[in-house]
Amino acid sequence: MRGFGGFESYVALGDSFTEGLNDELPDGSYRGWADRLAEILAAERPGLRYANFALRGKLLDEVVEEQLPAALDIRPDLVTLCAGGNDIIVPGADVDAAAERFEGAVAKLRAAGVDVLIFTGPDTKQMSVMSILRGKVAIYNAHLWAIADRHGARVVDLWAMDPLHDLRAWSDDRLHFTPEGHHRIALRAAEVLGVPTEGNWREPWPVADEHANWISLRRSDLEWTRMYLLPWIRRHLRGESMGDGLAPKRPELSPLGDATDAR
Repeated sequence: MRGFGGFESYVALGDSFTEGLNDELPDGSYRGWADRLAEILAAERPGLRYANFALRGKLLDEVVEEQLPAALDIRPDLVTLCAGGNDIIVPGADVDAAAERFEGAVAKLRAAGVDVLIFTGPDTKQMSVMSILRGKVAIYNAHLWAIADRHGARVVDLWAMDPLHDLRAWSDDRLHFTPEGHHRIALRAAEVLGVPTEGNWREPWPVADEHANWISLRRSDLEWTRMYLLPWIRRHLRGESMGDGLAPKRPELSPLGDATDAR
């Protein structure tokens, strides 16, 4: 895999995590860790071309069938791939089968000579209600590490990122990260790729009243269920997705332009 300064083209594949929810820009669009990573890469290689095919709500098979072929046609230097999270949270989902399909995508990218960066799922231990998913996420993560080892991919281990264990890294929906969470993930991804940054993803959060945070979170369980969980269940039962009718934000590989303050 290329190291520092070696990437001239980058394509991001995935779902809402890679699209950038909930790192909102003033115009209502989303920035996210992938855009931030592209900005870091472009700071070292100003001619970097970048595309982001990720779209909220996408299942693993949709990423593989809709986004992967386009990436293989382009054959960029780097592809980030994060998918399967929307699959394994469904009750009764076969985590092993999802990992097998994910491996097929990684194998195709590597066979095409593309450098691949993948992401483990974060640890949900601190998240009220969402903590029930912890075992399934851990099993999927074990598969991802094995896949990376077999195919020569690199891994951003979100599970091991201590700053993401703080509730301030998470949005109110308990599924997506805050802007600061995305910022730290971008810094960590750059570090895994061997690209220097000015920021430090390990920097401690400001001191907070953890007891107050815990009480606030517990009191909000009912509201969270009404606003986020029940609508998700209804969409799932109807076969609908948050991304229905939407298009990727960067469907073409093109120069990123001037890097911003992601570093």
